Amino acid sequence: MSSSSSRLSYASIEAGRKLSVASRNISASSLKDRLALLSPTNLKPMHNPIEFAPAKIPRKRRLQMLAVAVWSVMIVITTSLFLLLWYVVNSTLIGGLGVKPGMDVIFGSLIIRFTQLLHSIRYADPNQTKRRVLHSSFPPLWPFLAVYQAWVLWIDQSPEHGGRIAPWFRRWRFWKYFADYYPASFLKEADLPADRPYVFGYHPHGIIGMGALATFATEATGFSEAFPGITPHLLTLASNFHMPIYRDIILAMGICSVSKRSCSNILKRGPGSAITIVVGGAAESLSARPGTADLTLRKRLGFIKVAIQHGADLVPVFSFGENDVGGPLFRSSNRWQKPHVVVVCMQIYEQMPNEKGTTVYALQKKFQSVFGFTLPLFHGRGLLNYNLGLMPYRRQIVAVIGNPIHVEQCDKPSIEEVMRVQKLYIEELTRIWNTYKDQFAKARTRELSIIE
Repeated sequence: MSSSSSRLSYASIEAGRKLSVASRNISASSLKDRLALLSPTNLKPMHNPIEFAPAKIPRKRRLQMLAVAVWSVMIVITTSLFLLLWYVVNSTLIGGLGVKPGMDVIFGSLIIRFTQLLHSIRYADPNQTKRRVLHSSFPPLWPFLAVYQAWVLWIDQSPEHGGRIAPWFRRWRFWKYFADYYPASFLKEADLPADRPYVFGYHPHGIIGMGALATFATEATGFSEAFPGITPHLLTLASNFHMPIYRDIILAMGICSVSKRSCSNILKRGPGSAITIVVGGAAESLSARPGTADLTLRKRLGFIKVAIQHGADLVPVFSFGENDVGGPLFRSSNRWQKPHVVVVCMQIYEQMPNEKGTTVYALQKKFQSVFGFTLPLFHGRGLLNYNLGLMPYRRQIVAVIGNPIHVEQCDKPSIEEVMRVQKLYIEELTRIWNTYKDQFAKARTRELSIIE
């Protein structure tokens, strides 16, 4: 009876294994067929050798490079600092109680930490536990970090309510070095009276949007001097405000969440309040190509509807150099004197080929649909070289702030009204392009195009 059962069991297992193999083969075949429909991504090998920077560079240019380099890795720096503080506190306090730190140290899990602490206090020798806690190096930090993490995750609603803008922080000299690196500037076409709210639409997104940061999140380019009485708030994804320390930095710059609730709360403040939305978003970053101006705008009606609901004038902004070709880079091997052209027709970043229909593009769009943002594959320059790294190139960025489009306030605008305002908006944006393209986009390969 037992041998018969064994044979039956073995037969069942074998049948299950064959079914599993067949299922995997079908899945693999199906995946292979689907991938075969995609076009291959043509990769061009890098033939030019790494070009190192000279040893003698003016101090001012070094400070500009340092400012951009620090900001480029600011998320990594702040996150690492926070995790390091958690590790130190955990090692000294909870480690002193005899509990071995686990993966919760890395992720900062408050629940697990509290459980470990209570478990140690309950079952360890009271005298020994008390003595070790008193001798721990940084006990005051533990409650501070716990409260701060709770504040970030559940309490603080500043990203949805206008942030905690600090004018002195926006005027910090660090941002001047940051903007002068490219250099980044803006061109004002019309005065904007501070007796009404405004919605700035920024185009194009580019790889990261450095021009938007320099113009609307700092005073490095002189926004408040050009538009007195207007308080700009650059908007970004809400996920940026889940990152400890980094969130407080961008809140001090006036950066807030791009949610509808956040837009409404800022514009409700009345005259002088303003929001800046990088309209194309993550989808547009995949279209960032030298010599092109492909915008994702046709289906983006939300920011227009918000402007109408709050009676806020719409102001189109086109940033030449963010996605378009910057000017040639002049450099000399002798202390930056007697310049000669060494690089032309480059943007502030170079992106891996990812045209529509390629495997890379399909994977990036899938990533965007799952996580809400995408990851352009790009490279720039490094601290010690000119053609390999994650720092942007030195390319001029000029944001042209166009004429405001006045809208009548309406709580529930019709689709016809929204489309009418969008038409005016696109016409003004096109006018900006046609007016300045020969000045700031001389090396363009095609004209402005609204692809979506």
